[in-house]
Amino acid sequence: MSKLCASARDALTDVLSDGMTIAVGGFGLCGIPNDLIEVVRDSGITGLTVVSNNMGVDGKGLGLLLENRQVAKVIASYVGENKLFAQQYLDRTLEVEFAPQGTLAERLRAGGAGIAAFYTRTGVGTPMAEGKPLAEFDGRTYVQERGIVADLALVHAHTADRAGNLTYRASARNFNPLVATCGRVSVVEAEHLTEEHLDPERVVTPGIYVDRLVVAEQRVKDIEQRTVRPRVTVSA
Repeated sequence: MSKLCASARDALTDVLSDGMTIAVGGFGLCGIPNDLIEVVRDSGITGLTVVSNNMGVDGKGLGLLLENRQVAKVIASYVGENKLFAQQYLDRTLEVEFAPQGTLAERLRAGGAGIAAFYTRTGVGTPMAEGKPLAEFDGRTYVQERGIVADLALVHAHTADRAGNLTYRASARNFNPLVATCGRVSVVEAEHLTEEHLDPERVVTPGIYVDRLVVAEQRVKDIEQRTVRPRVTVSA
């Protein structure tokens, strides 16, 4: 059965609502579902809780939702590339729940696997553990972290078949497979659609996790930082 929708708008219109929790794949601007994010922005829904590694950059990716004042809370591990994100946090107009990157990944995986909570040593003795249950195992203290189940998951894939089986390209894979599993409704934009079923040996996300699928619009892929230091001219 094909899960293909005519457009990102068609895939999302009837599932968007104020106050919902949305998990979004991507890392910075790499592997983000741009088309789906823009539909969320254009819908005007507000009071959102967004779960993502970060919130893109100013004016791009999830930064569009911050500009539109649609986000009430963010659960993320990194905020360094978005000045508006930092400013809204400091102004206390945006609630932010920080999570260590590996813990965030595991919380998404746990939510998708039906695991309500798990224990980890990461964060013990830091503000990350404040207010959370602690337990001792084999003489060491662990903190309890809750699995994340989102109302909606937005995913970017490289290739999909009509059954929703997905593959990803290189580092654009990042958080996308985890996000795909944790949504009550999972919507995917894919750069390429194949009419044949993907080779099972290549499938990263099985179609059972995917509810709706759209073909992503072709666009120039933004890069956050092209260099990490000034270029030095080397003489021959």
